[in-house]
Amino acid sequence: MAGDRPGWCACVLSGAVFAVCMVGTTLPTPLYGLYQEKFGFSELTVTVVYAVYAFGVIGVLLLAGNVSDVVGRRPVLLCGLGFAALSAICFLSAADLGWLYAGRLLSGLSAGLFTGAATAFVMELAPPGGASRATFVATAANMGGLGCGPLLAGVLSQYAAGPLYLPFAVHLALVAGSVAVLPRLPETVRERRPLSTVRPRRPGLPPQVRAVFGPAAIASFVGFALFGVFTSVSPAFLAQFLNVHNRALSGLVVALAFFASTAGQLAVGRVGATRSLPWGCAGLLAGLALLAGALHRDLLALVVLSAIVGGAGQGLAFRGALSALAEVSPAGERAGVISMLFVVAYAGISVPVIGVGVLTGPLGLQDAGLVFIACMAVLVVTAAVYLLRRPVPSGT
Repeated sequence: MAGDRPGWCACVLSGAVFAVCMVGTTLPTPLYGLYQEKFGFSELTVTVVYAVYAFGVIGVLLLAGNVSDVVGRRPVLLCGLGFAALSAICFLSAADLGWLYAGRLLSGLSAGLFTGAATAFVMELAPPGGASRATFVATAANMGGLGCGPLLAGVLSQYAAGPLYLPFAVHLALVAGSVAVLPRLPETVRERRPLSTVRPRRPGLPPQVRAVFGPAAIASFVGFALFGVFTSVSPAFLAQFLNVHNRALSGLVVALAFFASTAGQLAVGRVGATRSLPWGCAGLLAGLALLAGALHRDLLALVVLSAIVGGAGQGLAFRGALSALAEVSPAGERAGVISMLFVVAYAGISVPVIGVGVLTGPLGLQDAGLVFIACMAVLVVTAAVYLLRRPVPSGT
């Protein structure tokens, strides 16, 4: 066990770098209300600003999702940290709405480079026989970082000076620390090729992955769609209908969904990948039902419960999906396969959110949220039936 310590140390440090990058992607969540007051834009604009990030992620994953398989993990992650730093600088310099779009786009480019490459990097740095624990480190770093973003920004903006500046200055310092740590970690790609050999490719999957990818992608889409609504419009709902104007509290509510996801991922080891996907869908359905009750009755307790239950369901489904795909993916294409899963996931975190923003004008925020919940409920039930009829192979 003592001989495994350096490997686990490198694995955890790479997970910490992963988390720092993901913190920046949700950092603006509790601040959108302040930006609305400062620049005077609508709820639809909030969802578009939020979704620009997801489009940046999807673009990178489609065009360069496998680049770290070619040039190595560390160069790609260093580039991702560079985009994260530029994003923080854009928010620190924001003088109009255009800076927010630029900051979110750069944040999306950063996350797009990190998602597949960092997940594969964390898993490959683990000692032999530690695949299950390494998968948890990777997904916990991802979801934990996403959860810490709104919590950090909420606390700093509520109780410290410079609410639109201090959160991004702190993140910039964290990114600088990550840049210092990353070169000290060993490169895991043995046969590297020049960047000039990388070519954009059409979406595709190795044949042995396709049977597992379908159900994994369906569950991931629904889970990330729920997170998208929480991170884009829930602070506005809390302020308008529940009279919750404390940004630390609204940031905590959003963070709970991501932290519950991490807790849900812990249960996958006992539940197993085969059962975690349908059980995760059940948790997502329960979370959607609780969110519908919260919107209908204007109850903060139901909002909190929906974040916890829906987040746990997302964690079960997503770690089960990631474990299954990592198991069946060829080593040289693992980052590319993981990136394709995130393409589907980030489609879920962007398209439905814009739909909510479009419907908010004619229907209002509450009714737009109920329409979203109905659509996602139909989808998650369809996914659960599909998974019960065609379960993930039990060997994963």
